[in-house]
Amino acid sequence: MDVGMVGLGKMGANMAERLVHGSHRVVGYDLSAEAVVRVVGFGAQGAESLAALADALPTPRAVWLMVPAGDPVDRTLGDLLPHLTPGDAVIDGGNSNFRDTLRRAEMCHAAGIHLIDAGTSGGVWGLAEGYSMMVGGDETAVTRLTPLFQTLAPGPERGWGRVGPSGAGHFVKMIHNGIEYGLMEAYAEGFALLRAKREWNLDLAAIAEIWRYGSVIRSWLLDLTAAALTDDPTLADVAPYVPDSGEGRWTVLEALELEVPAPVITLALMQRLESRDREEYADRLLAVMRGRFGGHAVKPGDSR
Repeated sequence: MDVGMVGLGKMGANMAERLVHGSHRVVGYDLSAEAVVRVVGFGAQGAESLAALADALPTPRAVWLMVPAGDPVDRTLGDLLPHLTPGDAVIDGGNSNFRDTLRRAEMCHAAGIHLIDAGTSGGVWGLAEGYSMMVGGDETAVTRLTPLFQTLAPGPERGWGRVGPSGAGHFVKMIHNGIEYGLMEAYAEGFALLRAKREWNLDLAAIAEIWRYGSVIRSWLLDLTAAALTDDPTLADVAPYVPDSGEGRWTVLEALELEVPAPVITLALMQRLESRDREEYADRLLAVMRGRFGGHAVKPGDSR
């Protein structure tokens, strides 16, 4: 099956390569000419513009977007739609907010274009292991695109599926990432507790290896944790700064909107924000309050 791939960063390029290896014809476009050259190197066809990409694809077209969420998706769609015709399909495989997807789906529908939202998980391992894809959109359009999903997934009948209409794919991926926040925080806190038991000098890498097999907390995240601890048990060269891509925030906001308690995910997000608080102003104020009401000593700090 022919497919256009727009956005050839690391994940987009890996997806394009997996599709090429699966005997699909891929036409790739990126704002970076170097990125296009890289995908041509493993068998994709390059395009110099979105217009050229559309011209190179037979109808009904399938164009997969792997561009950053937000304005880049809107700009890309705005530039791409004039070159498409009714019946074509655009697949947004990035981490778009599902509310943006609903808006874009209406815009595409007015032009006779199917917008498919494919929440995609797998990261840098997807090329070798396959991608988990949570797909939203018109059922007929998704069925037509099934060969693409089957090639990208870990297996033709596993790791992917249509979860509902437009917006549902990105909504499910958002919740997936929220759960990921909670799992990561639980592992991080557990290993911090193990490390704090200094008198026993526990081997964290060895414990992670024990837990990987047969335990109820075994997981791929634990596999990655075990590998990281084996490579660098002290993590001395790693800054205690944890970014977030936005989907954890959206998950917490949706929990508030739906009035569904999600304390673990919410606290995990708060912990990430706390890791970036270089001023630690709230903690300083807590120390001052203790000193004022109880006469507790206040430990001097630096002049930040």
